[in-house]
Amino acid sequence: MANNSKKLSWVAGLSISLGVPMLILPSIVYFTDYMWAFSIVVWGISILQGFVQNLAYAEMAVDFPDASGLPGYSQKILGSGESKLARFIGGFSAWSYWFGWGPIPAIFILSIVEFLTGYFNQLNDIPQPVLFLLVGTIVLFGLFITDRKGLENSAMAGYVLNIISLLPLVVLAVIPFISGSADLSNITNNWIPPDFTLDFKHIILLFGIFGMAEWSACAWETAAVYGPEYRNPKKDVLKAICSCGIVCLVVYILVQMSCIAVLGVDGVMNATQPPMLLLAKYSFGRVGVILSIIAIIVAMVSVIQTAFLGASHAMHSMAIERNLPAILGHENKYGTPQNAMIVLIILDYGLLFLGKPSAIVAASAIGYSIANGLGMYSYVKYKKEKNKALNKTDGVNLPRIWCWIGLIFAIIDVPLYIIGLIYINSLDAGWSSTIVAVVILLLYIPLYIYSTYERKHSVVKSQVVSAVHVNDNHN
Repeated sequence: MANNSKKLSWVAGLSISLGVPMLILPSIVYFTDYMWAFSIVVWGISILQGFVQNLAYAEMAVDFPDASGLPGYSQKILGSGESKLARFIGGFSAWSYWFGWGPIPAIFILSIVEFLTGYFNQLNDIPQPVLFLLVGTIVLFGLFITDRKGLENSAMAGYVLNIISLLPLVVLAVIPFISGSADLSNITNNWIPPDFTLDFKHIILLFGIFGMAEWSACAWETAAVYGPEYRNPKKDVLKAICSCGIVCLVVYILVQMSCIAVLGVDGVMNATQPPMLLLAKYSFGRVGVILSIIAIIVAMVSVIQTAFLGASHAMHSMAIERNLPAILGHENKYGTPQNAMIVLIILDYGLLFLGKPSAIVAASAIGYSIANGLGMYSYVKYKKEKNKALNKTDGVNLPRIWCWIGLIFAIIDVPLYIIGLIYINSLDAGWSSTIVAVVILLLYIPLYIYSTYERKHSVVKSQVVSAVHVNDNHN
């Protein structure tokens, strides 16, 4: 990783993560369909889960300055020692995290196309694969050109994009309450589906819903990824994480509340256009709708950038730890993981041809839950040793009880969320989403085997070179 330490302000780190609230867009209809107005509470609880997990990641971020975010922590802690299984698990945690973030560009490129075709009907005459490739090329290569020049340029671009995009998103959610078009009875009279009971089936379903929510509502851990690079890591990482969490809490609740209050539960579930687009039509005229579409698309580009940075840094971290082929750890002259970015572009180009973001989201959520679960298990292992040694570092020191809180959330993530996600995927799309997730996650095995061979070959080669030098010196 490039040495950009002490150059990043917490505001710049925050700006990269502020694209995260846009992750609610693919799930507004989905959550309303299953949970009605209770979906508002689901988002709130999930954001609180994010606070618990992300504060733990903040502690590890400052204590492990050489690790690259959540993937780096898991590899450093779970993969430490001589155990081959522990090393594999640490690497698999990072791979799962990469899969949690990696498909987001494809998901939101497809969403951009949905917004464009939903308003500009003429675009429906163009074959969808052509639109996917056209929009995908513009977005992916535009971000590649910007991000390849380093983190500070990416942070500045993200700062500008998010200031432009986040405010209109909030405005669209707030205006209906000011104008009086929001009817709170649509929430209070439709609190939860009448057939919902706390039997075994619905409890598993609820775990699946919260697993889907975690994929978007907890994703602001990216503010901790660059913890060691802040000017004052101990204070700045907490400022970035807490401020981003507060923003997410307000925006997620406001957006879901506004959609249901204006459109009603039935209106959201039966919407033929994205709910946020319908909100814009209720609140503004034709010109206002066009401006809203532009603002939302800019916001989507922002969250694509957040994912692009997070996923490429995850892959780079794995290569540096020798859990992926070394070529993926290559940095360009700006110190950015360019090869990892290229692989990510190839992945998302392939996913574009699936044409449906919902299946990609469902599969990606499995990877993200595994990553968070193993990430929390790694935190528990580290925190337990830290508590036992009565060791307070110069970084972030959460209360000792955070060890047990972390263990609870680790168990919730893995296995409970995984079971729930598999179940809810089976209800929506058969087994296709789960199969996609399993196949991509299992691809790690041959890559890990190759990287193991590469690592051993490198060790043998270095030993041969050392022996040659010894013989030359002797002669």
